[in-house]
Amino acid sequence: MPDPIVLKGAAASDIGRRRKHNEDAILVREDLGLYAVADGAGGHNSGEVASALALRSMENYFGATIRKTHDLPEVDKLGIPSGARRLSSAVHKANRDIIDVSKSRPEHKGMGTTVVALSFSPRSGMIHVAHVGDSRCYRLRGGHLELLTQDHSLLTDVIEQRPELDDSVMERLPKNVVTRALGLELDLRVALRTYAVATGDRYLLCSDGMSGPVPTETIAALLLQPDPPEALVAQLVLAANDAGGPDNIGVAVVDCMAGPTRAVPHYVPPPPPAIYEMARQANASSEPDLLILGIEEFDLLSLVDTASDDLLRALEQLVDKK
Repeated sequence: MPDPIVLKGAAASDIGRRRKHNEDAILVREDLGLYAVADGAGGHNSGEVASALALRSMENYFGATIRKTHDLPEVDKLGIPSGARRLSSAVHKANRDIIDVSKSRPEHKGMGTTVVALSFSPRSGMIHVAHVGDSRCYRLRGGHLELLTQDHSLLTDVIEQRPELDDSVMERLPKNVVTRALGLELDLRVALRTYAVATGDRYLLCSDGMSGPVPTETIAALLLQPDPPEALVAQLVLAANDAGGPDNIGVAVVDCMAGPTRAVPHYVPPPPPAIYEMARQANASSEPDLLILGIEEFDLLSLVDTASDDLLRALEQLVDKK
């Protein structure tokens, strides 16, 4: 059993210097081990409705499922952390709630929001990171700042799927297109990672109103200060405004005050024998060492279709104009 995790967090949301409305929302629930930042978008101030609704929905889901977590193992027999599934379920629930409101209220049609969230599992000493869109999570450990999330942006998708494009084409791509967000469609893909926690870890959640205008070196220098989370949040917001404050600013800082002394990867048990037997019987003739989903019975394309696919198809027209 790992040492108990003791957390201290703080968060703030600021309108910035150029926006008329603040569409960023923040969540700090130390009692639930849940922290989140959401960056909304949509006409008629619907962005602020979407971001606030997303975090309220996640908060309610965590509150309603807290008793259930006591009866579940930290890691199930398939090697999946129960806390990670819980966090992903909370994000999916928020997505459904936003879509329901968007459909029932015409003034909120088309609203959406990004989200990045942390969930701590005290029993196992693990942290789960979920995100949709370009809101980010950083970790400061041992004086080193790491980015734990990868933006769901058009540019990222192009690099992953069309890396051969010329720089002249890449330069013409819009830099502010997000390819995943809550509220777009029910078929949502949530990026989810699990990490081991160590005493002294410091985590930063932020919207692109922070990560965009403020250089990473400045963010790292501020987080290296020995100040408590409340003071750091204020300094980070000030830095974003000093950099022009071009967008709303959502920031949360979480310190691991006590817990495991070392970050040891969580134990992942092997799949139960039944899984091996099913795989062996399904491939008795060839017995391959690696099963690639999509080569035989499965249609991989139907499983990995994302909101970015339509955008990538539209790139064909742009490439033809080279």
